[in-house]
Amino acid sequence: MSNGEGPVIEFDPRVVGDLDDDEGPLGDTSSLRDSTASIASSIYEYRTINGRSYQSSKTTEYWAPTDERHIGGFDIAHEFVVLLMGGKLFAAPIGDSPKKILDVGTGTGIWAIDMADEFPAATVIGTDISAVQPSWVPPNCSFQIDDAQLDWTFEKASFDLIHIRQLYGGIDNWQKLYQQAFDHLEPGGWLEALEIDIETRSENPKIASDRGHIFKKWCQLFWEAGDKIGKTFRIARDGRMEKYFKEAGFVEVAHQQWKVPIGGWAQDPTLKRVGQYNGLFINQSLDGFAVFPVGEILGWSREEVDVLVKNMRIAIADPKSLPYYNIHLVYGRKPVA
Repeated sequence: MSNGEGPVIEFDPRVVGDLDDDEGPLGDTSSLRDSTASIASSIYEYRTINGRSYQSSKTTEYWAPTDERHIGGFDIAHEFVVLLMGGKLFAAPIGDSPKKILDVGTGTGIWAIDMADEFPAATVIGTDISAVQPSWVPPNCSFQIDDAQLDWTFEKASFDLIHIRQLYGGIDNWQKLYQQAFDHLEPGGWLEALEIDIETRSENPKIASDRGHIFKKWCQLFWEAGDKIGKTFRIARDGRMEKYFKEAGFVEVAHQQWKVPIGGWAQDPTLKRVGQYNGLFINQSLDGFAVFPVGEILGWSREEVDVLVKNMRIAIADPKSLPYYNIHLVYGRKPVA
């Protein structure tokens, strides 16, 4: 439990080792010591790009800002995802008494905290490369600074549920990620992943068929940026999640999809509420989305990025645009035998 000064930051001794010895089971550990010291000192270091803060991770480069404005949007997104799921935090049939749960890429930690509240007898661990989680959390919840793209150091076959949400554009090898999740689940355990298809679509046929519309240009820029650095923004398209689940060995793989309105234009009361939350999320996050992928990776100037974001805001706010995107959720079970 935190002492109130910051989130719990834990280092696995299997990774850190004994930093007082230059020799050990791994041989010369001087480079390991330097690397670990760099990671420890960089946890609270941030760099600024066009006025937005980004984590200075030594192991990976993530496209989303870590400032208060952007991470606040993640909590808004959590609210409308729970609404979409009928008030539930997960879809996989994990039973009533999970013992150990892992939330990969936990972000603000809101999902992990809610799960710890729902299952007080379970141990819930959230991992992320950024220390943006709150200090006060349930006693059965803890957070660790960890890069999910590296080799996991948790005990294998030890989790009942592993949860992954909205890591699009941040993973260089999705097959490895799902395989590591498979290896670290106990037999019969479940992996659940939720990702956004970032293509903004329209219920207006005229806009939907317009290949030159800003909605089409926006997603294509992100696809291009992700392809350039080898971290795809297309993970939620073309059945990739289901395919990679099955390749990793999961069975009983199930897929759910939701149409998520942007703004309160939907007639259905639940979707209208979802759209209102989503509109707030998009409005708060839109420029944060573009700064790094479009500005830094694709090399656009600050002025060009600002114009792009402004045009996207205008298009989304147009009452005739009826914008939405799709969310995909996939879960699967590790075989018992």
